[in-house]
Amino acid sequence: MDNDTAQAATAAPRVQRRPKKPLIKASDISKKYNHSGDRIVVLDRLSFTLDLGETIGIVGASGIGKSTLLHVLGTLDRPDTGKLEYSGNDVLRLDDSRLARFRNRTIGFVFQFHHLLPEFSALENTMMPAMIGGVAKKTAAEAAEAILVRVGLKERLSHRASQLSGGEQQRVALARALVLKPSILLADEPTGNLDRKNSDQVHTLLMELNQEMGMSLIVVTHNLELAALVSRRVTIANGALREFH
Repeated sequence: MDNDTAQAATAAPRVQRRPKKPLIKASDISKKYNHSGDRIVVLDRLSFTLDLGETIGIVGASGIGKSTLLHVLGTLDRPDTGKLEYSGNDVLRLDDSRLARFRNRTIGFVFQFHHLLPEFSALENTMMPAMIGGVAKKTAAEAAEAILVRVGLKERLSHRASQLSGGEQQRVALARALVLKPSILLADEPTGNLDRKNSDQVHTLLMELNQEMGMSLIVVTHNLELAALVSRRVTIANGALREFH
């Protein structure tokens, strides 16, 4: 046996690496509503995948199903049919209680309206998801303070939500969504109620935090400047997802 053959015979076996599963894989998602006796098909066997860290903007006219899709992907609403997998696990098989626990620790949400509790402080509002998830109060407070400082609200920790400006309130809402370091942030018109300056601040934060935290981002938006920042843009046509250029 020559040296090359001997080395080949004793070499460690080559490891076959399995391809990574996408963070989200939605398959044949359908959602219909009844309105005044008419059946309205909003999502029709819609399918798509999203990788960890990827950013997607869902754009298009009002009423095409953008928010409905976001609610389904966020497990806030169950589709009529289809499969929704997170890292290869079909979360729609979970009962409502287990699905709520999954949603709490895996998915962050930011909406057009901040939905803060007005008499609670910025810190207390931000702590809420952690407290609901059973995190110890001291640990929850430390995590909330850290993310509030990161979004530029170090001097506003003890201010009640009602004492904050609109831009500050939305940054608290963003901090609350990220306090548990979710794998994905779902944002529905996150700057729809903000002026240009505050919109730009939130846009910058979304992109920076996507990079820093390695989280995925799906944003529903009419804002073309925000849509231009994400890596991929899609729309909904006849209930199906279409790439938007």
